[in-house]
Amino acid sequence: MVDAPEPFRHPALFYSGDAEYLDGVVPFLLEGLERGEPVVVAVPGRNLLLIEKALEHRADDVRLIDLSRAGRNPGAILPSMHALTAGYAGPVRIVGEPVWAGRTDAEYPACVEHEALLNRAFAGRDLAVLCPYDVAALTPSMLADAERTHSELWGLAGPFVSPRFDPDGVRAELSRPLEPPPGALERMFDIAQLASLRGYAEIWAARHGLRRPRRDDFALAIAELTTNSVLYGGGTGTLRLWSAPDEVVGEVTDAGTITDPLAGRIPPPASTLGGRGLLLVNRLADLVRTYWVPGRTTTRVHFSCR
Repeated sequence: MVDAPEPFRHPALFYSGDAEYLDGVVPFLLEGLERGEPVVVAVPGRNLLLIEKALEHRADDVRLIDLSRAGRNPGAILPSMHALTAGYAGPVRIVGEPVWAGRTDAEYPACVEHEALLNRAFAGRDLAVLCPYDVAALTPSMLADAERTHSELWGLAGPFVSPRFDPDGVRAELSRPLEPPPGALERMFDIAQLASLRGYAEIWAARHGLRRPRRDDFALAIAELTTNSVLYGGGTGTLRLWSAPDEVVGEVTDAGTITDPLAGRIPPPASTLGGRGLLLVNRLADLVRTYWVPGRTTTRVHFSCR
């Protein structure tokens, strides 16, 4: 007996130039519209305009999202995709472009992690997510990572199965310990200090150029992470704060172990108490990076001062 094909599809489109981009994306979108499927486009602003213009009158039938804004933190993309698709029992079609030229060295591993986790998050769902990759602007190593996080590859040679598909492997290889810079402000805490840490983080962020309302968001993110340490990370933790050009960074390390790679990406069942702190942090921050090994978890949040 032959197994039924996996309903979740996650092809990467390798393109060069606007014409190849539209030749790959637009037929994919129109096919979904003709089938009556919900269709979402989440790509950086310039490409969003290209697609909107190419779709002409059908653009009104498509959910258009500027990913350079909504997906600046790659960790926030998957929660948004889950929310967008949760109400549909049938097939859904998405074009998502989380990797583009201009992503920082800190952002890029989070993009690869997002692409790898898509395969786990939507396994078994009748969902197609096409991810364009600009071969003229991205490095060969980035394209190689795309081959490992996508089960199909589309390009001039036509669609074919990726022989290098290994999303868990590439995610593990890119997971590196998060080392704070020398001179980072460090403060150990337990439940006795917990109530004061939110105000402490807000005052520190104000001194380093973060304005309201983002300063309030930063303080809330630190409060969520330190509370998680007390509740789930052994009761104690270490908070580190430092500033970099045009941003402030906070980091919390504790003795907890994250057992679910999708923590902070997929909301827990409504009946579950807790488990939503990392989701909120991903919504608030401009970038979230997490590194864990058994008995130790570090979560780092970046907030832009611009």
